[in-house]
Amino acid sequence: MAQESSPERSEQPAQAPGAPRALVIVDVQNDFCEGGSLAVAGGAEVARRIGRHVAEHGAEYAAIVATADWHEDPGPHFSDHPDFADSWPPHCRVGSDGALFHPGAEQAFEQVQAIFRKGQHAAAYSGFEGFTVEADQRVGLADWLRDRAIEEVDVVGIATDYCVRATTLDALQSGFQVRVLSDLCAGVAPGTSADAISEIQTAGAVIN
Repeated sequence: MAQESSPERSEQPAQAPGAPRALVIVDVQNDFCEGGSLAVAGGAEVARRIGRHVAEHGAEYAAIVATADWHEDPGPHFSDHPDFADSWPPHCRVGSDGALFHPGAEQAFEQVQAIFRKGQHAAAYSGFEGFTVEADQRVGLADWLRDRAIEEVDVVGIATDYCVRATTLDALQSGFQVRVLSDLCAGVAPGTSADAISEIQTAGAVIN
């Protein structure tokens, strides 16, 4: 299984001059892929595609980061009788194999510079609700990107209709230009995924 990169890692990939773009990899974790407790169809294949994308295009990014569900006691977000809208089966528990990143994306995580964990004690869908730790201080995703002069982000990952959607909307709200690489995303359901794509496109994201 893919192991999580250290949030304190600071290496940056080589980058084409003047390209202030970051890649945000959303929740590519075992529990969201086939065999996981909240599996999304196509999740494992998306993990592999993201790995290949970073292997081939990592040098085009000024920064590469990941987000992760990291649940300890998220209250009503977990349920034995979930409605699959506001409540869900337990998933991505702190310290569990399900919370690890999927091994298919290992090539990508070799270049990840920081991990933004979210949802320890409450539901959290957007990567912008998460934080990493630098010099013993919690740092949110928006501030981390701004500190590196990032102006544009590509968003990929799982799931299109939930965490990818929420992360994209918050990125736009935070002032970043956003491109969603739809071939590198997997959704829970076709209908809600189509609705999410329409919503984020209307909000200003570019869909590739």
